Amino acid sequence: MESYSSKQLLKNPLFYTLSTLFLLIIRTFINGTLPLMDKTEARYAEIARIMCETNNWIIPQIDYNLPFWAKPPLSIWLSALSMNAFGVNEFAARLPALVLSILIIAMIGKYAKRQGLPFFLPAFILLCVPEFLLHAGVVSTDMTLTFCVVLTMLSFWESSRMHQRNVWNYLFFVGIGLGLLAKGPIILILTIPPLLLWLFFFKEQIRTIKSMPWLIGILIVAMLSFPWYYLAEKATPGFLDYFIVGEHFKRFFDSSWNGDKYGFPKSQPIGMVWVFLILFTLPWILLVIRKIWNERLNLKSYKWLLFLVVWLLWTPIFFTPSKSLIHPYIMPVMVPLALLVVYGWKSIKWKQIYVTVGIILPIALTIIFSISLLNKSITYYSKTDKYLLENATNEKVPVYHLFKESYSSRFYSKGSIKQITLNQLSSITQNKNPFLVIISHRDSISLKEVLRSKLKKLESNKYKSIYSNR
Repeated sequence: MESYSSKQLLKNPLFYTLSTLFLLIIRTFINGTLPLMDKTEARYAEIARIMCETNNWIIPQIDYNLPFWAKPPLSIWLSALSMNAFGVNEFAARLPALVLSILIIAMIGKYAKRQGLPFFLPAFILLCVPEFLLHAGVVSTDMTLTFCVVLTMLSFWESSRMHQRNVWNYLFFVGIGLGLLAKGPIILILTIPPLLLWLFFFKEQIRTIKSMPWLIGILIVAMLSFPWYYLAEKATPGFLDYFIVGEHFKRFFDSSWNGDKYGFPKSQPIGMVWVFLILFTLPWILLVIRKIWNERLNLKSYKWLLFLVVWLLWTPIFFTPSKSLIHPYIMPVMVPLALLVVYGWKSIKWKQIYVTVGIILPIALTIIFSISLLNKSITYYSKTDKYLLENATNEKVPVYHLFKESYSSRFYSKGSIKQITLNQLSSITQNKNPFLVIISHRDSISLKEVLRSKLKKLESNKYKSIYSNR
């Protein structure tokens, strides 16, 4: 009877609706309570804060009057607009990622309905994929790019199903145009090759290309993206060379590239992208692997199945030779992965196990996170300067950071924190003007005893302490 009940539950659309809502509430709760972490997330939030403060919407700035050339501005624009509306805080900075994730799950529900399955089944699966749930609340360019890839790919698919001009024809170009603003030409690399490969197997669908409104489409792409590229190069000459050549070729194929102005060389073993794909999509990737293997001889017979397979496989294939990569590079294939699970859903024997395992991870992480909030262990272990600055900003005294300040310290001090050297710290301790200074535990070793005796530790975490001279 119990087994029967669980099977009936998994057939009930209400279960997936409520589960999806529950997972979105969890992500929203974490978005508003988890501090911005150094370096990547706090960096993008700080760039958006500076844009919001300076009203310079053309050139993203990594520091005042210092342009940020690494990425186009779409995700930064969205976070800055959110901060304008809801204030400078972590919830506002992360809100665009959450909204885009909701738009994505709204777009893919119909593919379950076409199979007679619950509308929110793919949304539930997607939110149980660790990589996707994580980036539903991360300040970065990855969710923005993922949205553009999904819009481009699904617009092409919908266009291929219709024999006359329709809105999907134009949305295909909108996706590309927005993608150029989200992360640059990578949108073309991640979408055009798998589409061409799919057309190779279904040559009769070449009519889709012929029926596309290419003139209007190219104008849409140009109108959406080219003005910003022109204005960015005009305002800061050298941007296009750095961004197009450096960020799109040298970064991926030269792990020793030392031209990176904003990060550091990352050297991974060749093929590491496949490890990321498997680890960050468990347990659902196991179902996908099994489905592809079982249908390997018939892939060319099913247009939708092959469309999803080439979409899923192309991104990791492209990044296989790259040594300079991180796990968010697999984000654009989370949707085809979820839709492949949906495609084979009716034939899955042990749905209860996969659903249980899939939802346990976000629930367990939420419980652990909530406990860390209650016992305040998060204030000690988090790699952020938020908690060190919470009381400091109320003291109306100058706040310094010994050596290079972190992005989180700049964000939470609203740009008021200043970097100082050891000699400067020694100098300002000679006068009686009150100040606060953040010093990492590693750098505190360099403090001489006479200087250390003039500083009083106020707060501390695993990485840093904040001191007062009073």
